[in-house]
Amino acid sequence: MLNFALRRFLLAALVALTVSIVAFFLVRVSGDLATSLAGQEASAEDIEEIRKAYGLDRPIIVQYADWLGAAVQGDFGESLFFPDTVWELVSSRLPTTLRLAMSGLIISLLVGIPFGVIAALRPNSWIDRLAMTIAVAGQAIPTFWMGLMLMVLFSLMLGWTPISGDESWRHFILPAVTLGYYSTPPIMRLTRSGMLEVLSADYIRTAYAKGLRPMPVLFKHALRNAVIPVVALASVQFGHMLSGAIVIESVFAMQGIGYLAWESILRNDIAVIQTILLIVCMFYVFLTVLSDLVNAWLDPRIRVS
Repeated sequence: MLNFALRRFLLAALVALTVSIVAFFLVRVSGDLATSLAGQEASAEDIEEIRKAYGLDRPIIVQYADWLGAAVQGDFGESLFFPDTVWELVSSRLPTTLRLAMSGLIISLLVGIPFGVIAALRPNSWIDRLAMTIAVAGQAIPTFWMGLMLMVLFSLMLGWTPISGDESWRHFILPAVTLGYYSTPPIMRLTRSGMLEVLSADYIRTAYAKGLRPMPVLFKHALRNAVIPVVALASVQFGHMLSGAIVIESVFAMQGIGYLAWESILRNDIAVIQTILLIVCMFYVFLTVLSDLVNAWLDPRIRVS
C-alpha cells in the first residue's frame, strides 16, 4: 500500500507541475495582457509602459519561472482591482465555495447511492423508473433555472430560507440542493449499473447459497465492490462543483471563488484568474489521488496490479 501511495503522489506532483504550466500559458495565449490591462483606448506608449512594469516584455519562460517560484512561497501577486493580495482574496472566499461544494456532494451521495441501490434491487419497477426520471430531470434542468425556481418557492412564497447571501447555514440550503441535484444523476446511474453487475456475480450467488443473510451480502459484499467506481466519480463531481459553483454563487449572491472568478474575468484581473484556475486544478489532482487511495483500500487488487 505504501509503494502504491508513493507512486500516486509522484504522479500527482508531475500532473500538478503540468497543470501549473497550462494554467500560466492559457492566460497568456488568450490575448495581449498589456493591452487588456491598459484598455482598448490606450496609446502604444502606455501599453509598452505597462508591459515593462509587469515584466511582460521578458521571455515567457522567465515569467513562468518567476511566478512559480513566488507561488511556491505563497506569493501569487497583487490584485489589480481589490485592495488585498491575491492569496488573501482567494483564501477569504475559498471556505464558502468548499462548504457549498461539500454540502452539494453530501446531498448527491445521500440521494444517489440509496436510489441506485434500490433501483438495482427492483429493476424495471416503479422505483427504478422513478430513479431514472430523477436522473434524466437532473441532467436536463439547468442549474440556474432550478436555483431560481427554488428561490421563488422556498424563499419568496414560503419564506422558509433566506433568498441570498452566505452568512449562516440556512443560506446554504438552497444552493447546496441545487448543486447536489445536478450531480445526483451520474452517481445514481453508476451505482445502479454497478449493483446490477455485482448482484449477478458468482460470489454473490455463492454467498446466498451458503445461507448468509441478505443484508450482510448486500452491504458487505455487493455494495463494497459496486461503490468503487462511485468513489472515483464522486471525486470528479466534487471538482466539477468547485469549478461550476460560479453559476450557483452568482444566482444566490454568495461570495465564493466562483463569483470572484466571474468578477475577475469581467475586470481582466489576470493574477486572480490565474490563481483560481490553479487552485481548482490542484483540487482535482488531490481528489484524484485520494479516490485512488480509497479504491485501493476497498479493493486490494488495484494496488497489487
